[in-house]
Amino acid sequence: MTTNDELLRVSRDARGVVTLTLNDPARFNALGSEMLAALQQALDDAGRDESVRVVVLAAAGKAFCAGHNLKDMAAHSELAWYQQLFAQCSRVMLSIHRLPVPVIARVQGMATAAGCQLVAQCDLAVAADNASFATSGIHYGLFCATPSVPLVRNLPAKRAMEMLLTGDFIDAPTALAQGLVNRVVAPDALDAEVEKLVQSIVQKPRVAVAMGKALVYQQRELGLDAAYQLAGQTMAANMMDAAAQEGARAFAEKRSPSWKA
Repeated sequence: MTTNDELLRVSRDARGVVTLTLNDPARFNALGSEMLAALQQALDDAGRDESVRVVVLAAAGKAFCAGHNLKDMAAHSELAWYQQLFAQCSRVMLSIHRLPVPVIARVQGMATAAGCQLVAQCDLAVAADNASFATSGIHYGLFCATPSVPLVRNLPAKRAMEMLLTGDFIDAPTALAQGLVNRVVAPDALDAEVEKLVQSIVQKPRVAVAMGKALVYQQRELGLDAAYQLAGQTMAANMMDAAAQEGARAFAEKRSPSWKA
């Protein structure tokens, strides 16, 4: 995999677990054009590699991600520049959404604005109990419109609207209660808790995980009848896969499945 080593560290283990670490702590891992380009390249690489099983999105320093750099944005006044930046960010978010493997956010600190968007867009999120979250653009006259897209798909509407309209921080336990993150642990237990999710996922057939991820997000946007139709088609196709056939035989024979990852 190739990426900008200055801004994004990429590593992987023998299981196919890829870790992308935002590495610009001096600027709170802000999502400038260069950081977004590095993330896009790494996600594209992961999407093309069928040996990848899970992507973990982590960050260096005290903050997970402070979103876009308002100092950089203030230096520009061209509509086209802003349109390009937000389109670039949206491509990254959609790449996470479309990646055939789960993406887990490892949130060790503050996640604000597009950084909170990044957490919401990941399939799963584990946070340290001292992490905090906000869509804080409204404090500076900028409604967090693009962060609202995954936020309202994670949180109840009124909870999301409160975050978006006030810009106020919520703590990690509140984020857990409202559905923004899956698990909250002490900072020194963060890696172990992420590993629990990773270990569970890599034990499952990749094809079933990929089909399932795609189905969940597709059916969510449909009416009930269409959602059931799509889900039924997906399950039928899934059952034609060798891993599902082996799983069914193993269940009938009262043994553990024996399949290739």
